Amino acid sequence: MDTIAPKTPATLPFAAWQSMPPADAAREVHRRIAALPANLRAAALAWVRPESELSAALNVGGALRPDSVVADASQSGHKAPPTFDPPLHGIPYLLKDLYDLAGVPTRAGSTFLDQARGRPVQDGAIVGRLRELGAACAGKTHLVEFAAGLFGDNAHYGDCPHPQFPDRLSGGSSSGSAALVAAGVTPLAIGSDTGGSVRLPAAFCGLYGFRLTPGDDFIRDAMPLSPTMDTAGWFTANAGDMLTTWQALASSSRRETAGKASGLMTAAPPRGCYLPAATFGFPFDPDTATACDRAAATFTTAADQNTASTLLSSWQDAIEAYTVTALHEANRIHRDWLAPYHEHYEPGIWQRFTDGGHYTRDQLAKAAATIASVRVTWRQFFADHDFLVLPCAPFPALRKADCTPEARKQILTLTTPASLGGLPVLTIPVPLPCGLTAGLQIILPAADSLVVPWVLNDCSGGL
Repeated sequence: MDTIAPKTPATLPFAAWQSMPPADAAREVHRRIAALPANLRAAALAWVRPESELSAALNVGGALRPDSVVADASQSGHKAPPTFDPPLHGIPYLLKDLYDLAGVPTRAGSTFLDQARGRPVQDGAIVGRLRELGAACAGKTHLVEFAAGLFGDNAHYGDCPHPQFPDRLSGGSSSGSAALVAAGVTPLAIGSDTGGSVRLPAAFCGLYGFRLTPGDDFIRDAMPLSPTMDTAGWFTANAGDMLTTWQALASSSRRETAGKASGLMTAAPPRGCYLPAATFGFPFDPDTATACDRAAATFTTAADQNTASTLLSSWQDAIEAYTVTALHEANRIHRDWLAPYHEHYEPGIWQRFTDGGHYTRDQLAKAAATIASVRVTWRQFFADHDFLVLPCAPFPALRKADCTPEARKQILTLTTPASLGGLPVLTIPVPLPCGLTAGLQIILPAADSLVVPWVLNDCSGGL
């Protein structure tokens, strides 16, 4: 029988936070942090901005009109343009601790990264953009060490528990970010996703998640795991807040996107399909299979046999290609640290990063060929479709004893196709009868796809 945590504060939508004076919002964040169980607080929070500093940061959000524009308009005798609040004004958010925040150590779930690299002197690109949008960083969150894991475990700071079911894990590697949004501490948190590190914790914690694409500005200056597949991403607790964040961070023009999305609602639905749970050839938890298939069917129809077989055939070697590529790139990033900081790494991660330096030329070439083949198949798929729906995992949040290599393999079977494709993914939660949650991946050809508002507007009414 599951152990249910003491009731956590209810998650508040963006509008509720934006209605608070900055001092009240800062105080509320700190109140919610203080209310966390001690083990969740230790495992999820890497650094907390002092209340007075957070209040001041939230107060900066104001209008997007610079003072210089007002002065120039006054001197020229013209009327100044109207002020307006940026879309994320007054929103406190949490930042996965592989993105830099000036003056605050970046440790990426380790105990030594700040010693090896020094303390950052400037903010990461995503922090700067969020500030422009009116949001304020309330703190940094722990993760699986160097983002090298899916379950939310960390030998240094503690395994991150699910905030509602503390005998289960939150999922990772963006464990602290997901757990604290689910616990209601902030309405938004930034994560990252290489092989599923936004998608899985979103599914486990009942959140909406979005993963962007490799190599964009938001991930380029973060602590890398595998640059070929690393992406930035984020979590919200509801569809409306996800839509607002997506419009601010992923769509090229909010006004243009809103107009096109409005037109899409009255046009024919986007072209998509889903792969049922039974397609994948390994056992799903029965409730998860039923719920994911039923939820997917509210958006689209099951893939025809030819489409399904083409996709599955292309993905046959995806896990091997993902593992070889990710660990080879991780070894290149960490190779100067593996010897001097050997005792500071979690032993399993040290071994995997070390092993990543031993792949042969043929293994690397095979992995690269698989990635290229997968990307060709995706291009062919998106010539005729606008999206594909897959489950995030074949089960809900796991207990530590169930976080086995076989469970990892099953998850990666579902998540690595989008990772190898370098594709953006919207994750939506799927409730289960037991109170836990599963999740669906809505895999997209581009981050600004209008499938996103189409899906989220539908989700606003509940699945």
